[in-house]
Parts: sequence; structure tokens; C-alpha cells
Amino acid sequence: MKTIDTAERSSSEISAMLRTRLRTASVGNYTVLISAIALYVTLAIVSRPFLSTSNQLNLLDQWSGLAIIACGTTICILAGGFDLSVDAIFVLAGVVSAWVATRFDQPHIGLLAGLATGVLLGVFNGLLVTVGKINPFIATIASSVVFLGIAKLITSGTIITVDQPGFGWLGSGKIGPFTVTSLVFIAFALVSGVLLARTTIGRRVYAVGGNYEAARFSGISVGRVQVFAYAVSGFSAGLAGVLSASRSMSGQSDLRVALAFQVITAVVIGGVSVFGGQGTIVQALIGVLILALIGNGFNLINVDPAYQQLILGIIIVLAVAGDSFSRKSRS
Repeated sequence: MKTIDTAERSSSEISAMLRTRLRTASVGNYTVLISAIALYVTLAIVSRPFLSTSNQLNLLDQWSGLAIIACGTTICILAGGFDLSVDAIFVLAGVVSAWVATRFDQPHIGLLAGLATGVLLGVFNGLLVTVGKINPFIATIASSVVFLGIAKLITSGTIITVDQPGFGWLGSGKIGPFTVTSLVFIAFALVSGVLLARTTIGRRVYAVGGNYEAARFSGISVGRVQVFAYAVSGFSAGLAGVLSASRSMSGQSDLRVALAFQVITAVVIGGVSVFGGQGTIVQALIGVLILALIGNGFNLINVDPAYQQLILGIIIVLAVAGDSFSRKSRS
């Protein structure tokens, strides 16, 4: 009887917590959105090329890969996880897709193999954290070393070039004025948003990240939820890697990417709490938008890259400090 009472109280606490966090996230959305709009309007005023249709479409296309990973990373963070292996998953998924496509002369199977690789690597990370009880930072840093090592073994240090035309459509094809990559991002963002806001697993992600013990006492399988979140993170990185490999028609193990840093930066700037349980896909995407505006717009007006880094650093510090302060004020 006591167990049932405890579970009922825990369920009530989780419901109340979710309502509070979602209200807070909505307020945060407006604050970050206003900042993004102000930056957009400023760039539109000072740079005429910024508002051109070609530049706007190029902006969407160039940042779609990062935005896809940001959606997956957001789900992982909301569940109380942290994935620093997205760079390595991005690389290995691209390598696998190119290797399978050339090995079996089947471009579509190659693309699917890359996506499956992302999911499997994400599940592996989730098991390291949940079953292995390894700190997420340590687990995903270690796994990234392993993943990159596998990528180098597959390629033997060379570039795998794919010559089947069908392999390149996903990364370079267009439907109307939009690239397929842009449309894939939009679809993935919508699915991710609906998953968090309208499904049972989405509510459990928030519950586990917001209060691990309360979620466990309410009957939620926290381990499964976290493995699911890491699988989504892995899939998003794998999808971005496959899109990149498709665009370049190759798989490379020596790509120098800093996706993990950029993604975490976007998520933090957007207002998603790095402590878990608070934030939305919309907030993460607004963070990506701010990064894109700084990168694209500041280049158009010839701002020194050093100042871009300085501004980003200040924004990150303020975002993390604000997150920490808001959590302390609620406790």
C-alpha cells in the first residue's frame, strides 16, 4: 500500500513539475526568440545581401545538418544525458554509408546502413551510461575515440569515393527551391517536436531528466527512456553524417568537425537546460538560428572572426549562468 501511495505522489509531482517546466520554457522561448529577431533585423538593415532569397536558402541548407543533430541532442539532454560523441557518429555513419554503397553497388542500402549505424552507436552509448553506470561525459568521449578508430579501420586512411548517382540525391537533390537536406531537417524537427510534446515517451523524457528518482518511483523505466534518448541522438548524428556523405559522394574518416561544441552551444543559447528536464525543440532551433545568423551575417558585414568567438563566448556564459540561477531560484 505504501508503494502505491508513493507512486501516486510521484506521478502527481511529475505532472506538476512538467506543467511548471513547460510554462518556464514558454517564457524562455519568447526571450530567446526576441533576441534572434533583433539580430535578424539588425543584419537585414546593415547588409543588403543578407535578405536575398539565395542567401536565405543557403543559410537554411548549410545549417540543416547541425540543426538535425541539435534536435537529437536536445532529447538526450532533456532525459538527463549528454552526448559528446556526435562528431564521431557523424563521421562513422558517413563512412559506413559510402563503404556499403561501393561494396555492394547499392546506394540506397548504403544510405540506410549509415542511418542504422547512428542508431546502434546511440544505443551503445545509452547502455554504457545506464547499464555500465559510466558518467555520460566520460562514456561518450571514450566511445567517440572508438568510433573514430573504427572509421579509420574501414577507410584505411583513404577517402571512399562513391560513383553511383543515386547516392548523391539525398545530399544534393532539390525539390523546388529547397534542397532535400533542408526538407529532411524540417521533417525531423517536426517529428522531434511532436514526440516531446504529444507522446507518452516525450513526457517520460521530461520526467526522467527533471527528477530521476521521482520518475523511477512512479514506475517509469528510466534506463529504457535514457537508452531511447541516446538512440535518437545517435540517429540524428547518423542522419547528418549520411547527408554529408551523400553531398560529397564520399566517406572520410579524417573529417575535422566540431559538431559537439556547436550543438551544445546552440542548445545552451536556446535555453535548454544542460541539467535536464527543461527545454523544447523550438528553443534548440532558435539557438541554431542565432549561431547561423552570427556566422552568416557577420561574415557578410566583414566582422573579424575573433569578435564572433568573443560574442559567442559571452552569450554562452550568460546562458549557462541564467540557467543555473533559474534552477536555484526554483529550488
